[in-house]
Amino acid sequence: MPAMISFRSVVDPADCDFLGHMNVSRYFSACSDGVFAVQAELGLTARDMREGRRLSFAVVHAESDFRAELQAGDAIWLESNVMAVGGKSMTFRHVLKRAEDGAVAFETVFKCVLMDLVTRRAVEIPPDVRDRAETLRETEAPRT
Repeated sequence: MPAMISFRSVVDPADCDFLGHMNVSRYFSACSDGVFAVQAELGLTARDMREGRRLSFAVVHAESDFRAELQAGDAIWLESNVMAVGGKSMTFRHVLKRAEDGAVAFETVFKCVLMDLVTRRAVEIPPDVRDRAETLRETEAPRT
């Protein structure tokens, strides 16, 4: 299954540091936004997080590679998919690309636990979320 596009933007000058390229924090901010888009696809919408089941994924481990610089004005998009599903955890791959040439600028793997937002503890992934995750599960070799 191809990855879903979970985030699109244009690099703003305010996203850049004094070296002239997008600051490290902005790469992770894009992935954070992407995680919430993926969660919504999995049935954990913002409303559900605030008023419903009160569940959200929380990153507990990340491995990242910076592959190409991004500069102000670059259009970007983030592709996200599910690599693995455990009892209380899910592993997501996020690949940030430059729209102009499709170059991979950043790639990260987030291992997340599903957290109960009231108790602040990891909980079992509900069957409906697990089933939806299968539609985003990575079935091909990772792209680099």
